[in-house]
Amino acid sequence: MKRTLIYIVVSALVVVLAIVIYKATNCTEENAWRNFNPGDVEFHDEAPDSEGSRIYHSIIPDPAPYIQENARRVLQTLYWGPKDPNVPHLKRIIYTIKDYNGISEKYGEGDTIGIRYSTKWIERCFEGKDTLRLDYETRGVLYHELTHAYQLSPEGCGSYDNQSEYWLFIEGLADAVRVSCGCFDQDFKSKDRTRGDSWRKGYRVTGYFLYWLSLNKDKDFIRKFNRSAVELKPWSWDKAMKHILGDKPENTTDALWEEYMKAVGD
Repeated sequence: MKRTLIYIVVSALVVVLAIVIYKATNCTEENAWRNFNPGDVEFHDEAPDSEGSRIYHSIIPDPAPYIQENARRVLQTLYWGPKDPNVPHLKRIIYTIKDYNGISEKYGEGDTIGIRYSTKWIERCFEGKDTLRLDYETRGVLYHELTHAYQLSPEGCGSYDNQSEYWLFIEGLADAVRVSCGCFDQDFKSKDRTRGDSWRKGYRVTGYFLYWLSLNKDKDFIRKFNRSAVELKPWSWDKAMKHILGDKPENTTDALWEEYMKAVGD
């Protein structure tokens, strides 16, 4: 009974602190999205006897509304509103916590997608008994995977091969959304920002670059970058940059990257 009470108190504190974080990072849920159904959530726990499962349920006692609320935050970062004609309408999100070596992954296409989250990773993130850190990481991983569920897909720029412009779009945008939603530190001096010598590194290196462009070039840059996937065929990074910021020599991806590197002091 005493342990259960402690879990309830800790969970309540996490919710309060999370609200403070999202207000500070401008990632509160926008009114326009509050009644939007991002997809019905089907939750599975395939490791109910694991420590990771116990920890997960102690901070997220009701996963479905938690996942849907954060899904709406992803959607409002990628799109202007629910009436945007490009918004994907998922019917179902299958979310599974599972005992496996890894962190998380999205699978499936169309109106049903799945996300797996590792109970081993949950345990590792909770080694210091830091509930807020675990919530920060769990939301961040969720933002990344949900971006894959809702982002648009560019054509004519390669495949998911860890190097093409297509792959860079997919993984760079997912981490840009995670930064924008406050689950990577928005301070460019933070250890969360992986340093890199090229925007072609992907993930956080590319994600922070896109986030910087949204702060310094166009406040709607991330939305416009996502939409460029359907506006430009074939798609390329340079075409997208000039499409959004203007057809000028200083708006090639390499030139903008150099400007970004100088601005953040790398």
